This record gives sequence, structure tokens and C-alpha cells, in this order.
Amino acid sequence: MTVGICGTGKMGAAMAERLMDKGENVAVWNRTAARADALVEAGATRCDTPRALADTCDTIIVMLINDDAVNSAYRDDDGLLSADLSGKLVVEMSTVLPGTTTALAEAVRGAGGAFIECPVGGTVPPARNGQLLGMAGGDTDDVERARPVLDKLCRRLDHVGPVGTGAAMKLAINLPLSVYWLALGEALAITEDAGIDSDLALDILCDSSGASKVAGLFQPGILQALGGDTPDGAVFEVSGAAKDIRLMTELASARGLKLPVIAETGKHYDAAIEDGWADRNFPLLAAWYAKQARP
Repeated sequence: MTVGICGTGKMGAAMAERLMDKGENVAVWNRTAARADALVEAGATRCDTPRALADTCDTIIVMLINDDAVNSAYRDDDGLLSADLSGKLVVEMSTVLPGTTTALAEAVRGAGGAFIECPVGGTVPPARNGQLLGMAGGDTDDVERARPVLDKLCRRLDHVGPVGTGAAMKLAINLPLSVYWLALGEALAITEDAGIDSDLALDILCDSSGASKVAGLFQPGILQALGGDTPDGAVFEVSGAAKDIRLMTELASARGLKLPVIAETGKHYDAAIEDGWADRNFPLLAAWYAKQARP
């Protein structure tokens, strides 16, 4: 069996490396071909188009940045849907709207293939180490068919319902984390105003009952950013988090849900992007907001 990775950005590349380490034959495609060079050097097969990837592989994993990129990979003239997908399994792992995955599921099935969605919780290190949280949506038989591959990527894999529920679940788990980094910034503003040492205050906040369980991982970077020396590199950028927040608010609008907290949070992410923080690690939003709150 050959597993195809459609999209070799940070997450797609990490998953490809993980699967190769676990003995899978892997083929890769990326719109910017050079981004797949390291994977090819490590033993992956390069495909020039998504259609060629589908022709080469039994299971195709799609991991792309947004709905537009995903639809392009499927629906362009040389996209996945231009291939004969008979007997193929497509696993959509991008963070997109539920309506996007339900439409793609219908199209893939119309081309003869099987389709599930399985967006994941976790960033590059968990992807590289097989520690992602998988939220699968689709028919039971198709989810079970994908499980041998997904189990190599995920520490936990849950079948949450039909196609569309996985996408909704992914947005749901991203919502409180996105709010948390902004709330942490507000908390730091209070402690700074009180004259409490930033290192001590952040250490207490990250060890408190209100902390995200991943807060400690980003504590050094937040402290560095508070001091004005923003660390390089990002496992997930502020711009990516802002994109996910826009999906949440778009979904809420379409479904008539009232989600005022995330709607307000999104305004501050957008402001951080305008302030030049788009490519910075999104937990650093806490440091950005603490600075904004200063008199």
C-alpha cells in the first residue's frame, strides 16, 4: 500500500516523515514542489499533480491550509477528482468548514472513491511523534479502513459521526484555546500593573487551575516576547488561528448560533496581524495583548 500526502507544509511533512518511519510507502504532492524536496530525499515518491498522487496511491491524505486550497486540490483540472478514484480512500485532514467536507465527500463518492474527514488536534511535534488527536467523520466501514494509517499518527482516534461532524469538532476544540491565549494576555496585564515579576506571574498562571494544559510548553516563548525579544519559528501562526476563528464565526452565522466570545476574540487576532504578528507563534498573542493593555 502507498499513502499519499497532498500538501507538504509543516503538518503534512511531519505526518509523511512519521509514516515513513513506521514503514509506510509514501508519495507526496505540494503546489510549491521544492517544499517536498526533503521528503523525496528521505525516500518519498514525488507526484507532479494531485491527480498523479491519486493514481499512485491507495489512501490519500489531504492536509492543506484553508478551504480554497483544499477545493483547488480536488477540483482543479489536474485535481484529485479528475482521477479514477475507484477503490481509493481519501482522508481529508485539513481544518475547514463542515460544508466543505460534506460537499467533497459527495464528489469523491461520485468519482468512485471512499471519503472520510479526520482533522487533528496538535501541532508539528505531536504529528512527528504520532501523538495527534484525531476526530473522524464518515461511514463506520471507511473510518475503520483508515484506522491502520491514522493510528500511526494519532494517540487517540475517535469516530464522532458522519462527514461534517469531524470538521465541527475540530473548530470546537480550537475555540477555547484561541480564547485562552487572549485571556492569558489580560491576566498578564493585571499582574504587570500590580508590579509582580513577569517570570513569577507567568509561572503561577501556567500552573493554575485555569491554565490550558499546553500553557507550560509555551511559557518560555511568551516570557521572551514580553521582554520584547520575540522568538523565531512557529508551530502554528497567529494568521492560522485567525483563519480558524473566521471559520467558527462563519459556521455560527450559518447555523444561527450565538458565539460572542470567539467573535470578540477574533477582532484582537486581526489587530495582532495588522500589528505585524501574523507569522508569530499564536500562543505569543498573550504577550502581544499584555503589551496592548499597558497605559
